[in-house]
Amino acid sequence: MGEVNQDQFERFTGPAASAEPGTASQDRSEANASMPIGVVLEVSGSGAQVAFDLQRITECIEDDDPSIALAGQVGSQIKIRVGDAWLLANVRDQRKDRRTEGGVIANLDFLGEGSEEKLTSRIHGFKRGVTRYPVPGAMVYPATTGDLRQIYASDGRANITIGKVFPTKDIRAGLYIDAMLGKHFALLGSTGTGKSTSAALILHRICETAPKGHVVMIDPHGEYAAAFRTTGRILDVSNLQMPYWLMNFEEHCEVLLSSSGNERQIDMDILAKCLLAARSKNRMAESMGKITVDAPVPYLLSDLSAILQDEMGKLDKATSTAPFMRIKSKLEELKSDPRYQFMFSGMLVGDTMADFISKVFRMPGDDRPISIIDVSGVPSDITSTVVAVLSRLVFDFAIWGREEKTRPILLVCEEAHRYVPNEKHADGSSVGRVLSRIAKEGRKYGISLGLITQRPSDLAEGVLSQCGTIISMRLNNDRDQAFVRSAMPEGSRGFLDSIPALRNRECIVCGEGVAIPIRVSFDTLEEHKRPASEDPSFVELWNTGGGEEEMVERVVRRWRSQG
Repeated sequence: MGEVNQDQFERFTGPAASAEPGTASQDRSEANASMPIGVVLEVSGSGAQVAFDLQRITECIEDDDPSIALAGQVGSQIKIRVGDAWLLANVRDQRKDRRTEGGVIANLDFLGEGSEEKLTSRIHGFKRGVTRYPVPGAMVYPATTGDLRQIYASDGRANITIGKVFPTKDIRAGLYIDAMLGKHFALLGSTGTGKSTSAALILHRICETAPKGHVVMIDPHGEYAAAFRTTGRILDVSNLQMPYWLMNFEEHCEVLLSSSGNERQIDMDILAKCLLAARSKNRMAESMGKITVDAPVPYLLSDLSAILQDEMGKLDKATSTAPFMRIKSKLEELKSDPRYQFMFSGMLVGDTMADFISKVFRMPGDDRPISIIDVSGVPSDITSTVVAVLSRLVFDFAIWGREEKTRPILLVCEEAHRYVPNEKHADGSSVGRVLSRIAKEGRKYGISLGLITQRPSDLAEGVLSQCGTIISMRLNNDRDQAFVRSAMPEGSRGFLDSIPALRNRECIVCGEGVAIPIRVSFDTLEEHKRPASEDPSFVELWNTGGGEEEMVERVVRRWRSQG
């Protein structure tokens, strides 16, 4: 392309603004910021193609301002003069211009625009979106750290800071809380990238900003209890005490029925009739009038068992008793197995629904706004049902509380691909349908959904696209990268291309929660606030000896007692 001369510079931008002399580094930065590094060749609706001057980019590399030093490189921000305003864009890719010596062709993604500060020529009053497009021949300039500081300013909206904006040294990366939670968010990242610690950091910052909030987190591995022991309520099989009668009919079927095909339909008809009869025996049902099989009305397990026995006694000899025996046997198994006592205990027959909701949803929170539901000790065959009940309670509470203007609730699901799988991995459990419905309709009722997963491609189709904010750490799998890229708007594609190259505890944030897509280096979280998710050191542990016999005995005792 060759150098851009001063006549061309003044033709497109006007004479450079005068400034007081400063240090040599300041003077160099101001000179680099005021000289164009390229020219626009083609313009489309979402981006442009530009030609960079390799010599000018090389001169910028030595600048003390890290934003100018990276100007023109993939992932950097540049600005284009459009009348009396600036248009900000991100460099998506580069290739050598074979027609011009020292030329580089690059594609840009438009991010937004702002007016110009007269004294500094910086971007001011930045807004996402484009109203005025540049024309071919418009000059391209490096975006300075001063520009980025204006762009990433919080503009008065409530926000939390989670780290530093790449490549700057001091600009804080903020997430707009209302925008992020109002339209759901997803945190993605391969194993070992610092995903759990980053999730804990975000939740800690939310709880610090809103100490009277209402956050429910489903923790399948028992990692987060260590991170929120002093600031949240930890609930597991030892103290959850979730009444079995809170289950609706579909969830009862998942737990009590093991048959399939035509037999399952017969079993469902029998269970529906007997369950409704058991619920109707409660005196509460008399005052309510007509109730349904889904109504969360307490009933005795012994009543359900007795009703099954009575119905079986009414059969004629030609009718099989097998369906009744299958349900009755499963019911007796749940009552007698100590693993299920957190849910199917005879002590949970009382009407504790309001107390349970207050405890789980943190209403009131007593300055502990988050409840961690540790389901690692829940038997695997009913884990999905337990998560389904908790998720549905959040949704139903919001629906039936519309007239009360109930408080918004944030539901966070770790290992979300286990609960909202795509069609290939779907097992027909109700939890996937509940969470999918929350993703599609939850924001209308004040429910926010936070999905955390290492395998976004295993999520149900459409669920990730319902998340208005995507926080993506490094993803090593090509299928995961493509899945995330397809769920994001066009202007974020250039940022998402850098996902495989992210370092640990770095992320790309796109969507409603940020002014423009940004690359962020997460803050270091204090030791006592981190989840118990660190990888073991094989060398260190394998070089430590002694006490193995006692350790094995302790493990076996806990194993046998399931506690």
